Amino acid sequence: MNRGVLYLIVSISGAAVLALEILGTRLLGPFFGVGLFLWSALISTALAALSFGYWLGGKYADGGPSGRRLALLLGSAGIYVLLLPLMKSPLIVATDQLELRTAILCVSGLLFFPPLALLGGVTPMAVRLAASDVSRIGRTTGELFAISTLASVLAALATGFVLIPWLGTSRLLLAIGSALVAAAILARLAPGGARVDKRAARREVGVMLGITALVIGPRVEAERLPDGVLAAVSSPYAELRVVEHDQQRELLIDGGIHTLVRASDLAPRQAYLMAAELALDCFADAGDVLLIGLGGGAAARLFAERGWRVTAVEIDPFVPPLAQQYFGWSPDSTELHIEDGRRHLQRSRERYDFILMDAFGSSSIPFHLVTQECFAEAKARLALGGVLALNIETVGWDDPLARALASTLGTSFHDVIALPTVEPPDRLGNIILLASDRELHIRPELLGDPLEALTDAQRHWRVVQRLHAWNNRFEPQIGRILTDDWNPVEIPAERINRVARKELRKLVPLRLLAG
Repeated sequence: MNRGVLYLIVSISGAAVLALEILGTRLLGPFFGVGLFLWSALISTALAALSFGYWLGGKYADGGPSGRRLALLLGSAGIYVLLLPLMKSPLIVATDQLELRTAILCVSGLLFFPPLALLGGVTPMAVRLAASDVSRIGRTTGELFAISTLASVLAALATGFVLIPWLGTSRLLLAIGSALVAAAILARLAPGGARVDKRAARREVGVMLGITALVIGPRVEAERLPDGVLAAVSSPYAELRVVEHDQQRELLIDGGIHTLVRASDLAPRQAYLMAAELALDCFADAGDVLLIGLGGGAAARLFAERGWRVTAVEIDPFVPPLAQQYFGWSPDSTELHIEDGRRHLQRSRERYDFILMDAFGSSSIPFHLVTQECFAEAKARLALGGVLALNIETVGWDDPLARALASTLGTSFHDVIALPTVEPPDRLGNIILLASDRELHIRPELLGDPLEALTDAQRHWRVVQRLHAWNNRFEPQIGRILTDDWNPVEIPAERINRVARKELRKLVPLRLLAG
């Protein structure tokens, strides 16, 4: 086989390997969360599949190297990749009752082991096809593996920086599968080596094209969003979805609920937001607030309605348009910065009366935003008597994560209190940590009277949530201080994620997550 054609085929195969590994987080993240377990499962699956593929491919190549055999590896992998979006939902449903880590391993293995193992066999077969001289076998092997690895590097960069935001997950899988089928056809028809039976080759190419057409055909319908999914966007940072069900609308980021409003009037329905709002009542007058994490803009709307000047920092440029279109957030009410929250703290010279850090999910806690050094940088951006608040999800009021974060806040602030939002105290839910160098007091009349609010369901709910959070405030127990040098926050995040994903299945229909 012509060496240039062989190099092109190996490049396509190598590029597909890394692209598939990265796409695994986007395919499964909306259901399992993008955390330590998912990445570990995908990397382990990829390495195990490639190892098996190298071994099996070597044996397969020694049995008689040919373009036909190379085409079979590529074509089988390509068709399997084309099927991945259609296989995902049934597999997730089938493993729904399994423990989270077991389900992640099962689904990752069933989806990605077969195609990656087939692609692992491509390079050994290519080496046998290119090895015309035993004295050059080392050089030939090195060249092919170098080309394959370089293609993987370029594919990894292109997938994350360009292709996922541009094409989305499903279309990119379609492109990868089609490229592998095209490489298989090229391998089958390429001149050189053993004489090609043109009639058999045309017949086999026709079969590959026919199967590909049958697989791609239903994908036109599959591209349509399921009922209840208002928007689905693959951003450079996460899989974003806006879903509506049971009279409520939600912004899902990698499958986790980050904003929840009443669908009829877009009134906020997250208890943590009512607890965080209590920080405003610790001030005599409205001032300046910084939000790290815009989400659906519910906090920005609420604070702006109370007369505060709102600045928001959001790392994902795809989030603000969704907040504006589906959640009633107005760009005119907020000074918006598209950048990392900690970078903004380091670069800004503004002073804020209140900072709310609301960029944490159960499966994804940006470790650089919860360290002693970061909290010191946040304090430097606070005005005298300012308040810093963290919104975190925990399992119970006395969760080790809450202890660690409270103790870490305590290295920069004199007073740290926790405002719980759920009952009973051992349940999954949000906690607001408030930190300041002054004692935090709220006049009782500012908390509201639930009896006076009975005529307005939304107002009554808001007052009840505020009273519950403030009347149950407590000082968290001592935990391990987190620093830039030592911060294993992924471990408690994954523990909380396991519980959160079970609860999520009760709140959000599976078809809206996996469809």
